[in-house]
Amino acid sequence: MTAGHGDDHLAVGGPARHIPVLLAEVLKALHPQPDDVVVDGTFGAGGYTKAILATGASVVAIDRDPDAIAAGRELEARSNGKLRLVQAPFSSLDEHVELVDGVVLDIGVSSMQLDQAQRGFSFRADGPLDMRMAQAGASAADVVNRFKAGDLARIFGFLGEERHAGRIARMIESRRERKPFERTLDLADAIETHVGRAPKDKIHPATRVFQALRIYVNDELGELARALFAAERALKPGGRLVVVTFHSLEDRIVKRFITDRSSSPSRSRYMPELETIVTTFDKAGGAVGPSDAETAINPRSRSAKLRAAVRTAAVPRAKDFSIFGLPKLPDVGQSGER
Repeated sequence: MTAGHGDDHLAVGGPARHIPVLLAEVLKALHPQPDDVVVDGTFGAGGYTKAILATGASVVAIDRDPDAIAAGRELEARSNGKLRLVQAPFSSLDEHVELVDGVVLDIGVSSMQLDQAQRGFSFRADGPLDMRMAQAGASAADVVNRFKAGDLARIFGFLGEERHAGRIARMIESRRERKPFERTLDLADAIETHVGRAPKDKIHPATRVFQALRIYVNDELGELARALFAAERALKPGGRLVVVTFHSLEDRIVKRFITDRSSSPSRSRYMPELETIVTTFDKAGGAVGPSDAETAINPRSRSAKLRAAVRTAAVPRAKDFSIFGLPKLPDVGQSGER
C-alpha cells in the first residue's frame, strides 16, 4: 500500500505518486535478514516488498485486489524465486505460509485504487460508485441504494465520524426513490447540496461518507482484526509484527491488540489467584509517525502511525474480538429495502 485515508485528499484520492509510507521506519522495525521470510500482507504497488527484497530476504506478498497482483507479476518473475504473490485477503495470511520472520501490514487504500476513477473510490473524478478492493461482492452503490436510513447513519457515524450522518442518510433514502445513486460525483454533489459547504471548509462535505462506505464495503476493520490474529499464528518466536495505520479507528485496534497480547491483566492481591495469561508479544516501542521531510514529499503520510511488536515463544491465544470494542454494524445480507 502506498497511501492512507481519513482526510480530504486521503479519502478521495487526489494526485499522488506511489510512495511507500514510513519505509525507513518499517525496515528498521522489521529488521529483515538475508535468510528471512517476510509476509507483506498489503502488497499494493509493491513499495515495501521491493525494499525487503533488496535486503536479501524472501517475501510472500498478499493482496485481494487482482489488479495489484497482476501488476506485480513482472517483479515476481524477476525475483529469482524470492517473491511469491498471493491473491487473498490478508486476514488469511497464516493459511499461505509456515512460521515466518516478519509480517508487515499497511492498512489503507492504495494510490493505484484512489487514482483510478473506474474503481469508484474517489470523487475527484466521476466513476461508478464501487469501492470494492477485491472487485467482488456488494458495492458502495448496493449499500447506498439498499440500506435503511438508520443503518446508513450508523455506518457514516462510526466509520466516517460524520456529524451529519443522520441528515445525510435520510437525504439518500429520499433521493434514491426518484433515482438510484450509481456514480461517485452524483453522491458527492447530493451530499454537498444537502449539507452545504462554507468557504473556510478544508475538506469536501462528502469526504467522511466516502471513507465510511469504503471501510464498510471492504470490512476493513474486521479484516485488520482477523489479520492480527493470523499474524500471531504465523510468526515464529522472535518474529516481528509491523503495522502502519492511517486512521484513529485502525490505530486503536492495533494498539489494543498489542497491549492485550503483551500485558498480563492486573489483579488485586485480595482477589483469588487467576490462571496466568502468557503474553504472545513484546511491545517494540510506542507509535512512530512520519518526519516533517516525509510529509512534505508525501502529504498522504501525515496521519500514518507505525506500531510494532515481537513474537514470544508462547502458544497463540484464542481469538477475542471483544478486545477491539467494535460495534455490530448491519450486514449486507440483512439490511436494506424489502
